[in-house]
Amino acid sequence: MKKLFWEDPYAFRNETLFETVKGREVELRESVFYAFSGGQESDSGTINDIPVTKAEKSGPSILYTLAADHPFKAGDPAVVVIDGERRKLLIRLHFAAEIVLWLFMQTFPGIEKIGAHISPTKARLDFLLPESISPVLPAIRTAAEDLILRDLPVISAFRDEQAERRYWEVPGFGSLPCGGTHPRSTAEVGGIRLARNNIGRGKERVEITLVSCA
Repeated sequence: MKKLFWEDPYAFRNETLFETVKGREVELRESVFYAFSGGQESDSGTINDIPVTKAEKSGPSILYTLAADHPFKAGDPAVVVIDGERRKLLIRLHFAAEIVLWLFMQTFPGIEKIGAHISPTKARLDFLLPESISPVLPAIRTAAEDLILRDLPVISAFRDEQAERRYWEVPGFGSLPCGGTHPRSTAEVGGIRLARNNIGRGKERVEITLVSCA
């Protein structure tokens, strides 16, 4: 399956063919519709005007569950439409979290990330850490906002195309393996706010929200 959301994360519609059909579960030949992975929530949208209730990775493909019965069969045409505004928020919050993650890794060498979640309203990162992150949050936010304001290009590409291993890189800043959707430049993230949340002894959570439109 060709994952068009990697080629152009700002494409919100595509025309394709059904690859397989098993009841309400379908696979497509290519799709802009991202499935939950790496903590980033799935897109929201429709296939041939029928809402998709679930999108999940299935090996190299993606299984989409439709909300209603349908007459489609393998080889039939399919039109995929996703919620573009939701996707743009996911892109911004996802990359904001990637920037913050990189800065935490530089601040606490060897820090272990134990969880992450990216929704259209908030992102979070969870770490194993015996100390509070509150003292470093102002400096991390300042460094993140400085990078965002510099409007640097974001490279997103394959490290191993056959295995679908991808990465992002901001030249002069950093790089991490990641298969999510990324902006074209750091400036697209916009303003951010960071908050600490203690989720248990030896565990720290940073929550990331947006404070401006991009």
